[in-house]
Amino acid sequence: MATDNGCEPELSDSLKTFGAVLKALREEARLTQEQFAPLVRYSAAYIAKIEQGKRFPPRDLLDRSEEVLGAVAAKVLKAAARSLTRTAGLASWFQQWAGIEEGAVSLYTYECRAVPGLLQPEPYIRSIFERRLPPLAEEQIERQVTARLERQRLLTDRPNTAFSFIIEQALLERHMGGPEVTRCLFDHLLEQGERRNVELQVMPLRMYDHAGVNGLIYLAETSRHEWVGYSEGQQSSVLITSPADVSAMLQRYGRLRSQALGREATMSLLAEMRGAL
Repeated sequence: MATDNGCEPELSDSLKTFGAVLKALREEARLTQEQFAPLVRYSAAYIAKIEQGKRFPPRDLLDRSEEVLGAVAAKVLKAAARSLTRTAGLASWFQQWAGIEEGAVSLYTYECRAVPGLLQPEPYIRSIFERRLPPLAEEQIERQVTARLERQRLLTDRPNTAFSFIIEQALLERHMGGPEVTRCLFDHLLEQGERRNVELQVMPLRMYDHAGVNGLIYLAETSRHEWVGYSEGQQSSVLITSPADVSAMLQRYGRLRSQALGREATMSLLAEMRGAL
């Protein structure tokens, strides 16, 4: 899941700067948020969050803003956008792994705690952070949601990266957040599972031979074709670079892939579970 255990990220300076630039350009054009939002085809609440540095601006906002604010303003906005990074808003201890994710040619994930962060739809993300203990403030939740949604752009921005996910069926049976959130989760998983660069597998509830008893597994193959592992505990995380330890994780992951349902069987099971809600 790559959660942000106990360490809340600060509002990214680059996000706050972009938001301030957008606000200044909007006001220079003498437009309120309520006037500007429909012109760029977003809600006023969404524009407000971007200007406050709480949301990562979507790509098409830049092009749509040029239509409204003009070419000069668009150049200024694009210059501010160049300072943005996908790790904005992530906890400092997680940023090292997030940086490895950015350049990986293969990413393997086995999760037994919650659906992997890269596959979580927004309602599911909110359900997780709304139930965090100690409780989070609304602003903290928004920062966490923003950061996680931005990380998920890896799936579309890196079509040549091979993503493999193995998820315990028990996580899907849990219905985290209630029926509506669960329906959204199944719809999202079915959609992501259709991507050519994504292999999604479910580990059945009953499995007499299970290689995942040691816990979650995160593995990344770098552009130099070297493998790195990552693990998290309740209040800790560790980057695993020892060749022997990474080799052990790769062996376990390979066995898990053979034990889990295949891609087609997984998609059939997800569709069946979705229909049963």
